[in-house]
Amino acid sequence: MFRKVCLSFAAVALSAALMAAPAFSKPVIIKFSHVVAENTPKGQMANKFRDLVNERLKGKVEVEVYPNSQLFGDNKVLEAMLLGDVQMAAPALSKFSRYTKKLQLFDLPFLFKDIASVDRFQQSDAGKGLLNSISKKGLIGLGYLHNGLKQLSSSKPLRVPADAKGLKFRIMSSDVLAAQFKAVKATPLKKPFSEVFTLLQTKAIDGQENTWSNIYSKKFFEVQPYITESNHGLLDYMVVTSAEFWQGLPEDVRAEVKKAMEEAIAFGNKVALEKSLDDKQKIIDSKRSEIITLTPEQRAQWVEVMKPVWKEFEAQVGKDMIDAAYGSNK
Repeated sequence: MFRKVCLSFAAVALSAALMAAPAFSKPVIIKFSHVVAENTPKGQMANKFRDLVNERLKGKVEVEVYPNSQLFGDNKVLEAMLLGDVQMAAPALSKFSRYTKKLQLFDLPFLFKDIASVDRFQQSDAGKGLLNSISKKGLIGLGYLHNGLKQLSSSKPLRVPADAKGLKFRIMSSDVLAAQFKAVKATPLKKPFSEVFTLLQTKAIDGQENTWSNIYSKKFFEVQPYITESNHGLLDYMVVTSAEFWQGLPEDVRAEVKKAMEEAIAFGNKVALEKSLDDKQKIIDSKRSEIITLTPEQRAQWVEVMKPVWKEFEAQVGKDMIDAAYGSNK
């Protein structure tokens, strides 16, 4: 009888040990891949997320950040994510066109007056709904991250649309951005972000569009004599993960990771606003590029030439969505 009791007790103990085994297994690794420098808003957001998760979920989840296209460029990262090679990324909204046409909204030129308008739209029901526009493709949007409004840099001064005629501009892989430059009779070239500096330096292209923080951190201002402060477009990102990975996390862990991401995005957006002003001033102080400020009349010319792009993509994006976004301007 005693022997049976001992055996029964041993079996219970073994079962309990096996059930407890996962607590001692290796932590879940989240590889966060992005294409920009660590001192950019996205770079700082990713590092903030890493630090928050590694502190709060020590032993359970570990975040590894890979900046500067160390793992994948934005054109390949979503495919890699669906294969499980990375777990998180924050591609520019332009990069999602293979998965949904709805997010082309954010590439439309002169749609948003300022970043405050962007915030109002992204926090609205319509804006939040767009985070789910890629769910049928196995991807989940966790939030929007700002970089800022885009400026035009070039090898020659750009004051009116006619100045861009015949010039070659690097763009992200976006049909909207291609249409935008074709509207001013320029040639758009889809090239990886990691190649832009060399393309500008070797004069293989004449110009590019980007935010102040990217122009500064990637030193584009050193090889572009002119920057037109156009604020013509938005460069924002969507922090994204795969549905398979996200739903595979235990519910309590997923909640903590989501909370850390929300805090990191809020931090990144604050950085974006500050860096936009600081990096612009650093470029001015460098005296490497001349900053061109458009008059209201000159800006109106750009708007007039580029606004037909809205109509061109209205059927894909949705007129109601364009109206909602434009209505966020005050």
